[in-house]
Amino acid sequence: MGILKDFKAFIMRGNVVDLAVAVVIGAAFAAIVSSLVDNVITPLLLTPALKFAKLDDIDGLKWGAVKYGLFLAAIIKFVIIAFILFLIIKAIHSFDKKKAATPPEPTLTEKLLTEIRDELKAKDAPGTSASNPAPPRP
Repeated sequence: MGILKDFKAFIMRGNVVDLAVAVVIGAAFAAIVSSLVDNVITPLLLTPALKFAKLDDIDGLKWGAVKYGLFLAAIIKFVIIAFILFLIIKAIHSFDKKKAATPPEPTLTEKLLTEIRDELKAKDAPGTSASNPAPPRP
């Protein structure tokens, strides 16, 4: 029973659940990109090339037993997914830069030290500095 409790605790940790959600969303996103490439981009971009090769589908692009048409479609899918991930990561980094641009508020210790410094500077003002003390009164 100890292993099952440990496994349940491991699965229910936040980062594991987040990773599972990311995998599911990634699979759905891959299906969308795959459909975009197969049904929109490939027909639009490769129709002239396929007509020149006298083929109806990208699956027909092959050299002997090598189906380079499917490989070409996989490369297009990869480039689209990589570009979209690049844009997402770039957006995340721009939000982080905005957060880092605002300086953090000083801590209580820093505020107290600043007050002490300012009071010491006020005491050392011209005419009352410690190096040139005022003459004693009789």
